[in-house]
Amino acid sequence: MRSQDGLGIQGRQRELQERIKRLIIDQRLPPGAALPTESELMERLGVSRNSVREALKALQAMGIVEIRHGFGTYVGAMSLAPMTEGLSFRTVAGHYRGEDSLLQLLQLREAIETGLMARVVAGSRERSAELSALVAQMREEAAEGEVRAETDRAFHAALYAGLGNGLLSEVLDAFWDAFHRVRTDLAEPLQDPMTTWRQHAEILAALEAGDAHRAEQAVRRHFDNVRERLRSTAPEVSTQTPHFDDASVTSVSPIPPQRS
Repeated sequence: MRSQDGLGIQGRQRELQERIKRLIIDQRLPPGAALPTESELMERLGVSRNSVREALKALQAMGIVEIRHGFGTYVGAMSLAPMTEGLSFRTVAGHYRGEDSLLQLLQLREAIETGLMARVVAGSRERSAELSALVAQMREEAAEGEVRAETDRAFHAALYAGLGNGLLSEVLDAFWDAFHRVRTDLAEPLQDPMTTWRQHAEILAALEAGDAHRAEQAVRRHFDNVRERLRSTAPEVSTQTPHFDDASVTSVSPIPPQRS
């Protein structure tokens, strides 16, 4: 009987969450817009204050709303941060269980990036100067012994930014965060920094030549190199303590309230 009551409570909470989400949609509220007060939601939805608070807490965990104590509740950023957290944890936990979760994630990222290469080439002129500067920076860093992960990330972000697809950028960021969230022995053997630079220079050269097939093959070679490094450390149950890279943790900055 207790379990049935519990399921009933969960069901009503999910329904209440959906009604608040519907309110945001129906009122066309953008990120940062203020939601009705708790009292207004209680009256409009016909539920208790505790039910409203529990529903808002759940929606905040999803990034749909943001509760600012003493100020009210606002529409959240609705970013992919919750997905990033889940994907990161799933990938890292799987790796330490001896699964090939990192290889699976790499394969997914490769499929997306190579599949979009024709469109990237078509609009690459607008990003050519930025990409050239990043490749030049990679060469300088390689000469010093290591291409910084931030530079590599900036290159891939700039590569697809020209498509004007914010969702795509967030998804690729989520994949990157999940992949680089933990530092383990996967970095051994270390990649030759000059190889890293040359591979990105090849991608840039193909873009500047307007050759989509060549660009796609250059991207695939880049991923093949990463894949070989992962396979050289075949997944086995790790006894190492995971070292999380806090710099890659996605955080959502507070959104200023909408002015009426």
